[in-house]
Amino acid sequence: MEVATGASDEFEASSEDGRASDRLLHELLKKLASRPAVELAAIEKAYRFAARYHGDQRRESGEPYILHPLRTALILADMNMDRVCLQTALLHDVVEDTAATLEEISREFGEEVARCVDAVTKLGKLQFYSPEERQAENVRKMLLAMAHDVRVIIVKLADRLHNMRTLGFLPPETQKRIARETLDIYAPIAHRLGMGAMRGELEDLAFAYLEPEAYAEIRQAIESRRQASEEFLEQIRRHIMQVLAREGIPARVEGRIKRVYSVYQKLKRQRIGIEQVYDLMAVRVITDSVKNCYAALGLIHQEWPPIPGRIKDFIAIQRPNLYQSLHTSVMGPGGQPFEVQIRTEEMHRVAEEGIAAHWKYKEGGKSDDKGEAQRIAWLRHLLDWVQEMRDSRDFLSTLKVDLYPEEVYTFTPRGKVIVLPRDATPIDFAYAIHTEVGHACVGAKVNGRIVPLRYTLRNGDVVEILTQPGHLPS
Repeated sequence: MEVATGASDEFEASSEDGRASDRLLHELLKKLASRPAVELAAIEKAYRFAARYHGDQRRESGEPYILHPLRTALILADMNMDRVCLQTALLHDVVEDTAATLEEISREFGEEVARCVDAVTKLGKLQFYSPEERQAENVRKMLLAMAHDVRVIIVKLADRLHNMRTLGFLPPETQKRIARETLDIYAPIAHRLGMGAMRGELEDLAFAYLEPEAYAEIRQAIESRRQASEEFLEQIRRHIMQVLAREGIPARVEGRIKRVYSVYQKLKRQRIGIEQVYDLMAVRVITDSVKNCYAALGLIHQEWPPIPGRIKDFIAIQRPNLYQSLHTSVMGPGGQPFEVQIRTEEMHRVAEEGIAAHWKYKEGGKSDDKGEAQRIAWLRHLLDWVQEMRDSRDFLSTLKVDLYPEEVYTFTPRGKVIVLPRDATPIDFAYAIHTEVGHACVGAKVNGRIVPLRYTLRNGDVVEILTQPGHLPS
C-alpha cells in the first residue's frame, strides 16, 4: 500500500515537472512567434534533445534541471537573440552534465552551435590544482572562444544571471564564491561589452550575498523614499515632455531610481550619505538626433539650475565600451537634485544591450558596424596575453585590471586586492582597510619606497601604510 502511494506521488511529481517545462517551452516559443516556423522547429528540437539527456536530473532547489536551460533561453529571447544563441542556451550543460557528446550536437545542430556549446561548457572534467586555477582556466577558455564568436559570452552571461537569481538554494560558502566571481569577472565583462541592463542585475544580486547588511541598509533607504521618489519623477517627466513638445523636439522621457550596488559604490567612493547622492533619481530623455540631444540639454538647464561640475558629455567623448549620452545633474523643485541622461534611440539601444544588440535576430542576417569592431578589438587585446599567461593568479589579476578601466587595483603587502577609484591616494587605501588605520596613518610605502600621502596610486601598486598609535588625522 505504501509502495503504491509512493509510486503515485512520484508519478504526480513527474507529471507536474513535465507541465512546468512545457509551460516554459510554450512561453519561449510565444516570445519568438514572429520568426519563421523552421527556426521555431530548430529551437524546439534543441529543447527536446536537452530534455531527453537531462532526464530526471534536478537542481539544488529540487526542480527539474531542464528548467535552468529553458530560463537561460528565455533571458536571451527577451533580448531577441538569434537562433544559434537560443539553441546554445538550451544545450549548454548537456556535454558537461550528461552523456551527450559534441559530435552528436554537431551532427544534430551544426558545427556553429557545437562550437558555442563547447566554449560555454565548464571544464568540470579536468583537474586543476586550486579553485582559483579552475576559475582562471574557465575564463581563459571563454575569452579564447569569444575571439571566434562573441555569442559565447552572451550565453554565458545569461547562464550566470539565472544561476545568480537562484543562488539562495546553495550553501553559504558556495553562494559567496559564485557571487565574488560574478562581481569580479562577469559583471565587468558585461560592462565592458556595454551590456548595462545585464551588468546592473548581476551586480545587485552578487552584492546581496557578499555584503548582506550593507545591501539591506541601502535597499531599505531607497525603498523608504520610493513612493515620494516616483511621484517626484512623474512630475519632472511630465514637465520635461511639455517643455520639449513646446519647442518641437520629439522625445520620450523615462524615470529611474539608481540601483543598490551603484549607490553603494558612490557612498563608499565619495564617503557621503545617501541624501548627497545627486543621481539617486534620474530621468532619461530619448530623442531622434544628436542635435536635439544638445537642444534638450539647453532647455532643461533653463528650467532648473545645473549643479556645477556635474555635466558630462559622453556623446562627444564616448566611453571605452562605446556608451554615449549627455549627463547633467540639476537642482529640481524644493531643492531636490536629480540626474538627467539625454541620448538618441540608437545610443539607448547600445547602452542597454551593448554588443548583444549586434546578435539580435534579423530577417536579413547580421549587420556589421564600427561599434562591434571596437569591442571585438578589446577582446582580441585580452587574447594577446591570455595566450602568454601561464600562472592563473597572474591571469586573474591582469584580467581584473583590464576589465575595470575606471578603477585602480592595488595590493596589501600580503597580496590582498584593494579596489579604489581612479586617482586614489595612500590615504584612500588606508581608510579602505579600516577607519582606524586611516585615522592613524602617518605615511606610506608604495612598491617598497616612501611616497607622499598625496601620491596617485596605479594598477598593481603594493601599498604599505605606516601608522602611529594615538595619531589623529589632520
